[in-house]
Amino acid sequence: MTYPDFWHSLLSCYDEGEARAVARWLLEVCFGMTMADIACGAVEHMTAEQQQRLAAMQQRLLEGEPVQYVAGVADFGPRQFAVGSGVLIPRPETYELCRWVSENVKRSRQERQTLGAFDVLDIGTGSGCIACTLAADVPDARVTAWDISPVALQLARQNARRTGVSVNFEERDMLAVRYGSDLGMWDVIVSNPPYICDSEADDMAAWVLDYEPEMALFVPDDDPLLFYLHISNYAQSALKEGGQLFFEINPRFDEHIEDILLGLGFDDITVKEDQYGKSRFIKATWH
Repeated sequence: MTYPDFWHSLLSCYDEGEARAVARWLLEVCFGMTMADIACGAVEHMTAEQQQRLAAMQQRLLEGEPVQYVAGVADFGPRQFAVGSGVLIPRPETYELCRWVSENVKRSRQERQTLGAFDVLDIGTGSGCIACTLAADVPDARVTAWDISPVALQLARQNARRTGVSVNFEERDMLAVRYGSDLGMWDVIVSNPPYICDSEADDMAAWVLDYEPEMALFVPDDDPLLFYLHISNYAQSALKEGGQLFFEINPRFDEHIEDILLGLGFDDITVKEDQYGKSRFIKATWH
């Protein structure tokens, strides 16, 4: 197989620019090839075993499987995280959330002249991309991460080792956590919970519906704010004085989530847009 053969074969799934980008990224990540290597014929000079491996990856791509699952890794900011079918593929907007959390934490600690350990909880950690990023980027952070899925937690622990950080992973169901528990335990709670309504599935890409875990994506149409309500109620007592709550949100419900937070007594509520101009994140402070 030649490089042109490879990326041309992907035109049945991608437009030309995407096909080239997917082919280059896969060859770089899985076979260590630079663009210079590719231009010099490195694909044609692969061993028989490598050619067989590439052909198997090609077939998975042609069947519609996301390239990140095929490669077994996904880019997330400056790092790569292991991914598999049991966890969501990390999105660029979720890295925006991590950056926003880090910037707010650093500014808040400077203003309050706070030193020492800083306790962070990531609820619904999935691949661990949020927890591991915050453990790496926030000085003195002690990060705990919860998920209901043992498969996700196994992968998240792998990613903590991969990124060289320490995170305390726990198998916990947020919807079963008792309100009023963990009094004053956290400086920051962050979550990217399931927030896509079942009725929105018709507008989503086939590769998302066919390969990514439903339990990490969808909420019932008749209870779309299920996780936001539970987590906000928990955060009321679990956050320390001046602690902050951060969510990634469905833009359809930004005002509803803000109303929940106001009703529970949070203040300093800020809604932030993502790179596409959609209301995607919300921050609130507990006093």
